[in-house]
Amino acid sequence: MEAPGIWLWAQENKIYACMMVFFLSNMIENQCMSTGAFEITLNDVPVWSKLQSGHLPSMQQLMQILENEMKLSAHMDSLPHRRA
Repeated sequence: MEAPGIWLWAQENKIYACMMVFFLSNMIENQCMSTGAFEITLNDVPVWSKLQSGHLPSMQQLMQILENEMKLSAHMDSLPHRRA
């Protein structure tokens, strides 16, 4: 299978490609930040909302939140299901 043209171009122009990725990611980040909306969901369950909290989570907070949610989900899956 042949490599995509963009990959070959990036390999030949590494510095320019890195600068483009940096500027494009900053542009996307700024656009997301300017809207005020930043939501994180795990298995269709909201775990973080910038609109509710007023700030973005740090990487450590984000990892802790996701870890807690995954533990809770695993615990809930292990409970026997009761019929009503």
